[in-house]
Amino acid sequence: MTAVIFAGTAYAEPQRIALLGVHFQNDNEGYEPTTDAEKNRLNMISTAFKEQLEASGKYTFVPVPASEQQKIDAGQLVGACGGCEFDYGRDLNVEHVAWIRVQKISNLILNINVYMADVAKRKVTFIHSVDLRNNTDESWMRGLNYLLQNYLLPGAQG
Repeated sequence: MTAVIFAGTAYAEPQRIALLGVHFQNDNEGYEPTTDAEKNRLNMISTAFKEQLEASGKYTFVPVPASEQQKIDAGQLVGACGGCEFDYGRDLNVEHVAWIRVQKISNLILNINVYMADVAKRKVTFIHSVDLRNNTDESWMRGLNYLLQNYLLPGAQG
């Protein structure tokens, strides 16, 4: 049997969490339409976010059923909807919800914003942003990894 130890971190039971989505805001859509590469990067950071939080031992992700995801996608933007994120979390029976926004200001300036909320307390508990300088797979992953390792999961990464 192999044991994995995260430095200085011990969690009793992982908290149940749902990722409500990754939203892309392209400030220059008319001049620089969203590319397939950018759409793929949204999926890439969604997967990496879930994998790193689960690897920390602190969280376990609950899948969002397609019918619920359609409802989320059709509604107002999560985080700017007057508390809909808490209702989604209640419906999914999770302790926490998370959502990510990526804002593309230009091909050289982007930012990744990560939000987490406690469903029972109806309170946003984590908001952090990192700026990216370049629009590549590598820059997106570096930005997400930096945010997670230095702000959301410090000490939990081995």
